[in-house]
Amino acid sequence: MSRLNDIRSRSSWADILEGQPQHVMLAVLLSLGAFSLLVPSDVRLWGLTATGWAGWSIGLALVHQILVGFVFRLQLHRNIMSRAFGDLDMKIWAVMFMPLLAARPLTLLMTGLSDGVPIMADPLPLQILGWVLAIPAVWALYSTFVFFTIPRALGGDHFRDEIAEMPLVNQGSFKYVANSMYGVAFLGLWSIALITNSWNALIVALFQHAYIWVHMYCTEGPDMRWIYRDR
Repeated sequence: MSRLNDIRSRSSWADILEGQPQHVMLAVLLSLGAFSLLVPSDVRLWGLTATGWAGWSIGLALVHQILVGFVFRLQLHRNIMSRAFGDLDMKIWAVMFMPLLAARPLTLLMTGLSDGVPIMADPLPLQILGWVLAIPAVWALYSTFVFFTIPRALGGDHFRDEIAEMPLVNQGSFKYVANSMYGVAFLGLWSIALITNSWNALIVALFQHAYIWVHMYCTEGPDMRWIYRDR
């Protein structure tokens, strides 16, 4: 029996829900904390103020990760996407996943560009730090595309046995940081906030980086224990 079919034959609804009550609780707490720290600004960009863009950024991040948690769990344990879409399962998932992923830095950038609330009066030190942080972030993105590959980043190990059987990646930034996508690539969000010297973008970057680790510990971590239990 294949690795994924073995998981599906043994798992229960309790396994599917593992970590999800914690996910919901932490999502609510982080969202409330982020919104409480936003500072209103009168500047508008494409019809929205910085807090408006920040609200969209936080909201879309919530939609993204809740959707990923739902699909990852039901695909891993019940094969839901493959049963619904057959061989097109990963292509359809990519169409669902990628726009929401791209929206995260884009809405953060719009927050920063529209913000009239600076982090510091003198933006230069923050901008220098922002460009410094951009270097490892770009390296991690390059390592993700080249060594980790997009199919694996989409959660391909939940869909295909041949991906689940692949060895863990230890090249590029993954050689130094095991979870380079979350630990290093997300520094790019901080980079955007610092370069734009935007308080509200900084809060959104903090929220997004904290929330992706909620996904890691509440959803992806338990999934990885199922998929890579004998590694």
